[in-house]
Amino acid sequence: MRVAFAGSSQFSLPSLRALAHAGHDVVVVVTAPDQPGDRGRPAPRPVRDLARELGLAVAQPPRFTAAVVSELQSARAELLIVCAYGQLLRRSVLEAFPLGAWGVHPSLLPRHRGAAPIAAAILEGDATTGVTIYSMDERMDAGPILTRAEVRVHPRATTPALTRELAEIAAELLVRTLEQHTSGALIPAPQDEEQASYTSKLTREDALVSWSMTAAHIDRLVRGLQPWPGTRCQLVGSTVKLLAGEPLTAGSGPGAPGDVLGTQGESLEVATGAGAYLIHLVQPPSAKPMTPAAFLRGRRPPAQVV
Repeated sequence: MRVAFAGSSQFSLPSLRALAHAGHDVVVVVTAPDQPGDRGRPAPRPVRDLARELGLAVAQPPRFTAAVVSELQSARAELLIVCAYGQLLRRSVLEAFPLGAWGVHPSLLPRHRGAAPIAAAILEGDATTGVTIYSMDERMDAGPILTRAEVRVHPRATTPALTRELAEIAAELLVRTLEQHTSGALIPAPQDEEQASYTSKLTREDALVSWSMTAAHIDRLVRGLQPWPGTRCQLVGSTVKLLAGEPLTAGSGPGAPGDVLGTQGESLEVATGAGAYLIHLVQPPSAKPMTPAAFLRGRRPPAQVV
């Protein structure tokens, strides 16, 4: 099949590679324009780099304009596949291809439509999540479902680890779905709008941990908000990044939220709104990651974490 592929993030890479290796003719890869990165160096453009490695044509327009659509039509693309591209596409774009456009979404739609579905699965404590291939319309992640694959969310899953897992599952599912389409076995199913939920872009405001939260909630934040925006907490009067830890089923003793209950080796046990949280790794401003014990050494013994 002659397909155009639109994607911009690391999540897109296994799907693009799988399409090429399965023998589909990827006529153009559309990805975000190059941007400046840290210290004057260009920011990584993983989809562009992989497309060039595979010998595929690349387009990097700021927007999916009529000129871009015309270019894809000139390349005789039958189907547009959109995988973590980062832009909403107009109906005129989606209807410009003989077979329409398919979206690759890392959740079990209609749950977790929107910008941060993988983090949302962890933040909300979902036991399962997955990948959905769906026929796109102008609404956000709302078109008919073509295929889905379900996966268990590991109790200690982080957003980066779950992203890698779902990216590989998406690639396999996408190739299978194209095979099913070719054989005429696909039966699109409308999404149940009553079951729909939405996620929004994560912000720095999401990152602040309050010790009045439950230990389980704090744990989901630490695992779900990696790598962006991360989590921050107050430790001995300083704001530090909270990089790793775990909730405890039973703390060392009673305490108000923020009280230091004790240490376990290099880790620090802190009382929360419900239960205790054991901090394993923090990062002070302008410093490298370290254990909380290393951070506290050389300071006054803390009586409380606010």
